[in-house]
Amino acid sequence: MSGEGRPVLDTVDAAGLTIAIVGTRWHAEVTDVLVERATAAAVACGIDDPLVVRVVGSAELPVVAHELARHYDAVACVGAVIRGGTPHFEYVCDAVTAGLTRVALDAGTPVGNGVLTCDTIEDARDRCGLPDSSEDKGWEAVVAALDTALLLRSIRCAGPDGRPAYGQPRNGAARH
Repeated sequence: MSGEGRPVLDTVDAAGLTIAIVGTRWHAEVTDVLVERATAAAVACGIDDPLVVRVVGSAELPVVAHELARHYDAVACVGAVIRGGTPHFEYVCDAVTAGLTRVALDAGTPVGNGVLTCDTIEDARDRCGLPDSSEDKGWEAVVAALDTALLLRSIRCAGPDGRPAYGQPRNGAARH
């Protein structure tokens, strides 16, 4: 099963940050749930009104994420690519993954990748966050992006010793 060994991503305190969620419209029975769960995660993390936009398919995600990454602290992209009978599946999956990674690196903004790449629609349903799903990739993409945004903010606001404030002991206590 995909996701075995993944960290538990409950919530982070991201109040004060901004996030944009980009969801595809292909396979709406899955992607609508991904968007709902991504939005719920943002709210649970303290972002009351995340921006949500929809694009046609996964190939359109990187260009929209690129523009949004210029204006938001984090971006999360969700969608579903289902294998068909042609090599198109591999091309789309590779392009989306490379594109979203490039956006994050070029913009210096975390981009959560919640694009499901599945053999069947049933596999996608099992990963999209339905009540009986084994995984919740919309939620995970948002929490991962926000967690990374918090870490980047901490690194960018490093203390005089150059160490990030994130994860620092409080009240000068030493770490062991």
